[in-house]
Amino acid sequence: MAKILVVDDDNMLCEMLTRKFRSMEHEVVCSLSLEEGVQAALVGAFDVVYLDVSLPDGNGLEALPSIRKAGSAPEVVIMTGKGDPDGAELAMKNGAWDYIEKPSSLNMMILPLVRALQYREAKMQVKPVVALKREGIVGSSQKMQACLDTVAQAAASDVNVLVSGASGTGKELIAWAIHNNSARAGKNFVVVDCASLTETLVESVLFGHARGAYTGADKAHEGLIRQANGGTLFLDEVGELTFSIQKSFLRVLQEHRFRPLGSNLEVTSDFRLVAATNRDLGRMVQDGNFRGDLLYRLQAFSIEMPLLRERAEDIPELSLYYMMKFCERYGMEIKGLSPELFEMLMTYEWPGNVRELAQALDRMIAAARYDSVLVPKHLPTHIRIHIARASVTRDENSEQETPESAAPAQKTADPDTSAPEAPGQGDSASSAEVNLPKWQDFRDDILTQGEKKYLQHLLALSGDSLKKACEISGMSRSRLYELLKKYQLTISA
Repeated sequence: MAKILVVDDDNMLCEMLTRKFRSMEHEVVCSLSLEEGVQAALVGAFDVVYLDVSLPDGNGLEALPSIRKAGSAPEVVIMTGKGDPDGAELAMKNGAWDYIEKPSSLNMMILPLVRALQYREAKMQVKPVVALKREGIVGSSQKMQACLDTVAQAAASDVNVLVSGASGTGKELIAWAIHNNSARAGKNFVVVDCASLTETLVESVLFGHARGAYTGADKAHEGLIRQANGGTLFLDEVGELTFSIQKSFLRVLQEHRFRPLGSNLEVTSDFRLVAATNRDLGRMVQDGNFRGDLLYRLQAFSIEMPLLRERAEDIPELSLYYMMKFCERYGMEIKGLSPELFEMLMTYEWPGNVRELAQALDRMIAAARYDSVLVPKHLPTHIRIHIARASVTRDENSEQETPESAAPAQKTADPDTSAPEAPGQGDSASSAEVNLPKWQDFRDDILTQGEKKYLQHLLALSGDSLKKACEISGMSRSRLYELLKKYQLTISA
C-alpha cells in the first residue's frame, strides 16, 4: 500500500482521485491549497504527490523543489489545466515524475502512479552502491548530491555522457569521477581541448598520422582517440568544434573506427565518451551551428552542473577544502577563517563559480602568509568592492521605503466597503508572498546552514580538540562555545 498526496483546489477532482486510489488499496490525503500541501508533504511520508500548477495561493511548479526535498523524496506528478512547454521543461528540470494535462481520462491520470510505484519498489530492491570515488568534488548540498547520484548511474553504464554547466562549476571533475567509478578505471583518461583544435591539425591530433603523411612527419604518431582505447575520451568544450570537425567525429562515435592521416588502413578504438560544454547546444542546433545528429549521440546521458550560488550551503566546506589544500602546497600551517569572512563568502554571488572561489582562497592565503587567521581584508579587492557596493545599494533601497508605501499592507480591509480586486491580482500577490522569502530571511537561512557545516568540519579537522579548533577558526573559547551550544554540538576540553 502506498501513501499519496493530492494537492488541488478542485474538490470534484480530489474526490474522484481519492475514490480511485483507495479502490487500489492506497492511502490518500487531499490538500486544497499550496501552503497546506507543502506542509503535508514535508510532514507526511508520501510516495507520490499529485500537484496542481494553478492554486489559489501560488504556483505548484515553484513549490516542486521543496516537496522533492521531503524526507520520503516523493515522486511528483504535475497536473495543469493548460499545457505550457516552458512549464513542462521547468517541471522536468526540477525532478517531476510526469507532467499531465487536465482533464485527462482517469486511466491516463492513474498511469503515472503505477509507473512511479513500480520504480520506487525496484529502487528499494537494488543493492547499495559502493561509495563513490569523488576526488576534488566537494559539497553535500541537495543539488550536489543529485549530481553525484547521476554520476553513479552514468559510471555503472558505458553510454556517452554530456556534462553541461557554466565555466568553473567542475565539469572536468565530474568527467574524472565517471571514469574513476566505471569499469574503465585504471585505463587512460584522454582530454581533448576542443577549443584549441584547428582545421589544419585536427586530423593529426585526433586520428594520428602515418610516417611520411606530410612534410616533417618522420615517424608515425598515435592520435588522441587511439590513446583512449580501453579508457575514456573526454571532449572538453565540445561546443567549440567547427562544423567540419563535427562531421568527422560523428562517424568515429558511430563506428569507433577511423583512418590515421596518410594511412591506407583503418584502426579501431574502444573508448567511452564523456563531453562537456558551457554552451546551449540545443540552441546551437536550432541556429545551425551544431549538428543535431551529433548532439543526440553525445547526450545519451546528461548531467547539468549547478551554479555555486545555487548550492551556497557548500561554500563553507569548499572554503575549508581549498584553504587546507593551498596551505599544504605552500608549506604553511593551516589557517583559520574568521566568522566575518565566512559571512562575506556566503554573501558574494561567485559569478566564476567554484573556480573563482578557489582562486580567491589561493590569493588570500598568499596575501596572509604571516597571519594565522583569514579575515575580510584578505579578500581580493574586486570582491570586497562588489560586496560593499551591494551592501550600500540594499541600504539605499531600504531607506526609500516610506511609511505610506507600507501602509496598505498594515490595513485590515473591510469586506463590505473595500473595492473589488482585478481578476488574478490577489492571487499574484499571494503567490509572491508565499513562495519568495524576504531577502533577510533567505540570507539568514543560508548563513545558518553555512555556520553549522563549518562547525561540523571544524570539529572533524581539530579532532574534537577545543584548543586546536580555536587556533584554526580564530575564535575565542567563549565565542566557539556559544556557537556550539547554538547548534547543539559538543567538543572535548
